[in-house]
Amino acid sequence: MAAVALNGSNITTGNFTNQFVQPPWQVALWSVAYSSVLAVAVFGNLIVIWIILAHKRMRTVTNYFLLNLAFSDASMAAFNTLINFIYAAHGDWYFGEAYCRFHNFFPVTSVFASIYSMTAIAVDRYMAIIHPLKPRLSATATKVVIMCIWALAVVLAFPLCFYSTIRILPRRTICYVAWPRKEDDPFMFHILVMLLVYLLPLMVMGITYTIVGVTLWGGEIPGDSSDNYHGQLRAKRKVVKMMIIVVVTFALCWLPYHVYFIVTGLNKALMRWKSIQQVYLSVMWLAMSSTMYNPIIYCCLNSRFRAGFKRAFRWCPFVQVSSYDELELRATRLHPARQSSMYTLSRMDTSVVACVYSTCRDGWTLQTYIHAVPVNTHTCKHTLFKEFREYR
Repeated sequence: MAAVALNGSNITTGNFTNQFVQPPWQVALWSVAYSSVLAVAVFGNLIVIWIILAHKRMRTVTNYFLLNLAFSDASMAAFNTLINFIYAAHGDWYFGEAYCRFHNFFPVTSVFASIYSMTAIAVDRYMAIIHPLKPRLSATATKVVIMCIWALAVVLAFPLCFYSTIRILPRRTICYVAWPRKEDDPFMFHILVMLLVYLLPLMVMGITYTIVGVTLWGGEIPGDSSDNYHGQLRAKRKVVKMMIIVVVTFALCWLPYHVYFIVTGLNKALMRWKSIQQVYLSVMWLAMSSTMYNPIIYCCLNSRFRAGFKRAFRWCPFVQVSSYDELELRATRLHPARQSSMYTLSRMDTSVVACVYSTCRDGWTLQTYIHAVPVNTHTCKHTLFKEFREYR
């Protein structure tokens, strides 16, 4: 996934001139394009990380995976986007052998973590909506899943780190992966990466979101008969719609990149094409830009993330943080009432009484549950328990 497409085209030709030098105006335009991706991706994803970590209400299973997704996107943007551009624009490696290994290794690791975080969210949404009464992931189990995702990502990308090296030529230095079988190994490895880090997870997400979509937009949610059914349905639809947009954006951004490597792998003569550098810079920019869209999507489609972004930018004169925005990110406080299972959920000047189901199996409390339900002693226990399970 690193910028290795241009680095070996002249190794065996005896031509040590640097064919990748561009006129200054082209370098300036590409600099603006890549710098914009870097700034938006790093800054936006760091804000997402802050919103989730700094507000207890945001610490849900889905948001833990979004936190992992934001971390991997911010890391790849910070460590690879600018370096990719410099190397692809000049065809000369300035950063030493150690960073060459990291530069080829980390993008695969990061993209693996990103797309499998999306896959985990899709499976979690599927379980929550299709099988609402089955046990859900706890916070601890979610962290274990995230650790396993990164471990598998490191295993998959390790060959790139192991075989990466630099070669000093008379007029430039190149960073490349010195595969044992130069003709076959690069193409076969990219096929493997495309299958495991693109096609397989997208297929899983396509199936799960199709089933979830048919359930949410085409019929009733299994087992759901609570008084505020329509409110729950709208909330679930919003979450699923947001994640579908995230997945589709990722798929569209990375598709040209994979097509590029498949085509150039099948027809190596294209690597000597005069305009191949511009094609590579274009598909690489589109792939790298996938790291900057998610914060924008969250802000536009999720009221809590939008409130968090308003708080982060409240120093701007045109950004107004309303009391509703403050309420969106405020965790509910519980006050016990005598010896019963009744608690008062208080938010600022508003308080409602809600029943607590006394046998929550995994020790979760209502500190992170903030959906106020109408007080109805007949249906209260059933309603709150079902809503609490879905929220977490």
